[in-house]
Amino acid sequence: MKNKKMILWVVLIVIAIIPIYAQQYDSEKDFKIDSDPKVKGGVVITGYIGSKNEVRIPPSIQNKPVTGIGDKVFLGDPMAGSDFTKIIIPNSVKSIGDWAFALTSFTSITIPNSVTSIGLAAFSTCELTSIIIPDSVTSIGEQAFYECHDLASITIGNGVTSIGEETFAYCDSLISVTIGSGVTSIDDSAFSSCSALTAINVNSNNTAYSSQDGVLYNKTKTKLLYLPEGKKGAITIPNSVTSIEDSAFSYCPGLTAINVNSNNTAYSSQDGVLYNKTKTTLLYFPKGKTGAFTIPDSVTSIWKNAFRGASLTSVTIGNGVTGIESEAFYYCGSLTSVTIPKNVTSIGNSAFDSCTSLTSVKFERAGITIGASAFVSKAITTSLQTAYTSGGIGTYTRPSTTSLTFTKKIE
Repeated sequence: MKNKKMILWVVLIVIAIIPIYAQQYDSEKDFKIDSDPKVKGGVVITGYIGSKNEVRIPPSIQNKPVTGIGDKVFLGDPMAGSDFTKIIIPNSVKSIGDWAFALTSFTSITIPNSVTSIGLAAFSTCELTSIIIPDSVTSIGEQAFYECHDLASITIGNGVTSIGEETFAYCDSLISVTIGSGVTSIDDSAFSSCSALTAINVNSNNTAYSSQDGVLYNKTKTKLLYLPEGKKGAITIPNSVTSIEDSAFSYCPGLTAINVNSNNTAYSSQDGVLYNKTKTTLLYFPKGKTGAFTIPDSVTSIWKNAFRGASLTSVTIGNGVTGIESEAFYYCGSLTSVTIPKNVTSIGNSAFDSCTSLTSVKFERAGITIGASAFVSKAITTSLQTAYTSGGIGTYTRPSTTSLTFTKKIE
């Protein structure tokens, strides 16, 4: 009698559990599937035909494990967006396809420890506010989280080995990134246009990269690789740094000063401006530094992109300068006038290109080589080159912002 009661209780419990378990996942009929070419016996979800806003993907369909989410399965409409507010991925899934969750409106998702790969643009333009990429993931596709404007924090697991082109680009709410121990390659554009990013932190066990005060370096801190775009104020370059990536400071509008430790053997600074050790080459003028600036006479060359996008209104080029590199003052929109001193022999391509407020250029010598689109635009540069070739020394003025002709004023 007791055994019969025990069996009855077990049956009742099972009956009670079954509907609860079934409610954890959506009906198999809501999904289209195909065989997973990467996992024997597994299936990939190729489409969703249900009508729910909250989707619970079952771990198996037709008694076969769900091992992949295919390309564009939950892709939202580019114009109307997506009605999905929540999607649960089961622990059976190993791969997430290209554009799988792009343009969706859910604010959070858990990537299970079973996932090993995340496809191209898989979560691009979604409304995620944070994401943890587990240690199981070894590859992340390009633009995987591109334009996730609400994404504020990212933790990249220790299994990921590379962060590709524009993986997190235009995540303009992103404040901090934690990079795991396995990453050995980071593309230059991985975090481009992340205007709020103030810190990149690297796991201390990483063999390729390190970080200090939120700035990204190689492991030994001999090369400064990237300053987060949201960094504001001043930074100090450590003694150990002997090289700096060309684009390291290119997109930091809040940077007002770069200071260099006096014991550094490769670089120096003066008034927050970066030079080589002997101050013969001006390397970088911080974008957030405003007003007028005089280049010291010790400087003989101005490095490519040195003043690119800077907010300065006027610049006096020192008498020691002999060459101005390509794009040196590119897109200095507040710069109104410039004097090219007598020792300058060459001005590189696009050196003052897109300096839309520049209306006066004074040359103190003839015979200077002027590169293509060196001043404001291609058309204006061509006009100036023609006038300068015949006129040489003097000041060439642009009568209006729309005029394409410089007129020489004899000094």
